[in-house]
Amino acid sequence: MACNLLALCDWSSVPAQVSKPSTAQPNVHVLPTPFVIPGLNRERTVRIYLPPGYERSMRRYPVLYMHDGQNLFDDATAYAGEWGVDETLNALAKSRGLRLIVVGIDHGGAERVHELNPWDNTQYGKGEGEQYMAFVVDVLKPWIDQRYRTQPESRHTAIMGSSMGGLISSFAISRYREVFGGAGIFSPAYWLAPQVFDYVASHPPPPAARLYFYAGGSESDSMVPDMKRMVALLERAGLPPRSLAVEVNPVGRHDEGAWRAEFPRAVAWLFGAGR
Repeated sequence: MACNLLALCDWSSVPAQVSKPSTAQPNVHVLPTPFVIPGLNRERTVRIYLPPGYERSMRRYPVLYMHDGQNLFDDATAYAGEWGVDETLNALAKSRGLRLIVVGIDHGGAERVHELNPWDNTQYGKGEGEQYMAFVVDVLKPWIDQRYRTQPESRHTAIMGSSMGGLISSFAISRYREVFGGAGIFSPAYWLAPQVFDYVASHPPPPAARLYFYAGGSESDSMVPDMKRMVALLERAGLPPRSLAVEVNPVGRHDEGAWRAEFPRAVAWLFGAGR
């Protein structure tokens, strides 16, 4: 990513990449009507990935909620390359029978730094993560559960994101213990909100939760140590080894390419055998 570690770019100022062909697979759908985030009075586009065979079956599926929806499925809307979530999950459905629904929530451009941080920051401004997550939990999830064949229980529901999306996912699985049973926390921007450590220490996820951590050694001097600090905190809070997966790529950078490479392992661990 051109903005490097900070990942605080004003993505709303990036020109639309209309010349790039869409790479989204046919089972990705952009919902035609944006949602309104209560308390923030902002509209937000939501993208849905449905597993292969969804229309022909009556089964219910686990759900993964992901941030920065523009970057998940389609190179035409991604800022610096897509995660390939749809291609990866279509392949895993064939090779491992892993089928789930993914709900991608678009980021808010210039508002991203506020919406994905639950705490105020003296340099970057007001934190609006509480309102953003209340929207996900109280508005979006009930809407999804009503209209799609989901497995709505926490043990079948996870949240995932990178950078600031990793920060808000750490917050979410502690704040909404009864909603999310898993979290994928990639390259978390803990430096932006050190309050997260005290918050998680006083509101740890339940022992049955599953948390997948990833960071790259080429991101910053503090990225891997901060992530390991959070993992140690969770271990002291009583989460057993089976609840925690920790991966470090010594040469991994802070970009979509690194997160795309790690996504298959993370999603298979969160929703695969042993769930």
